[in-house]
Amino acid sequence: MPLSRIRVLVHLFREWAKTMINHTILHAQRLEQIEAASGPVYALPSHYPAGHSIAPHHHSRAQLLYPRKGVVMVTSSQGRWMVPPEHALWIPPEIAHAVDMLGHVHMLSIYVAPSALPDMSGNVRVVGLTDLARALIVEAVALPADRATRSSLVMALLLEEIAKLPEVPLGLPFPSEPRLFALCRSFVENPSPHLVIDDWAQTLAMSRRAFTRAFRRETGLSLSLWRQQACLLTALPRLANGEPVTSVALDLGYDSVAAFTTMFKRMLGAPPRQYFQGNRSPP
Repeated sequence: MPLSRIRVLVHLFREWAKTMINHTILHAQRLEQIEAASGPVYALPSHYPAGHSIAPHHHSRAQLLYPRKGVVMVTSSQGRWMVPPEHALWIPPEIAHAVDMLGHVHMLSIYVAPSALPDMSGNVRVVGLTDLARALIVEAVALPADRATRSSLVMALLLEEIAKLPEVPLGLPFPSEPRLFALCRSFVENPSPHLVIDDWAQTLAMSRRAFTRAFRRETGLSLSLWRQQACLLTALPRLANGEPVTSVALDLGYDSVAAFTTMFKRMLGAPPRQYFQGNRSPP
């Protein structure tokens, strides 16, 4: 390899390492801010590069994690969840969790004191965002420090709205076995319409029968059903960005738009166009 090429690669690696270290330091500072915050609600915006990971951590406040742009994967002792735009993840207080960024992520987080919503579930869960909740979250992170009256009104209304957010079935189970996890993570980042059991079984040097048993034992699903759910989560950010349903469905390997629409409606209660008419993110 030419020396000039090596120098470029070394420079890029140093810049990447510097970025990762800076984000790690920033996250530690944010944790201190969260714990030191007063009042029932504390709001923080964050920007993360693609591929960035936040190590396992916890905080005394519950967190409503809203990826306004991009998709995140959250891992905790209760499982793993992919959270696409139009949705948020409720993380109860003191639940240790790690966060992986699938693409560039603009995250808005609302941290809630346990006493502010004492009746909320102790389970991590994906929730759908109403138009009002989304607007309140955006407003909460943008409020200036000198607007105490407006801030208290916005935060009080946000608490009322959070308590009513509907749970949606978007928890994609990931295997704990490292090699299976790596295959699933790779598929989510680059979904293929040609995924077949034999290919994954061969990659792991397993028979088809042994692989299917192992996969179901680890996830509770067949590979075919898991792939369906993974494709749905992959499709959500693309559809939210305005891509045609036809192109998304065909890219994900569906034989027809009707088949994709049927699956989408079964999972989220409405066909894609109707779903996004009522769940459109602000620009």
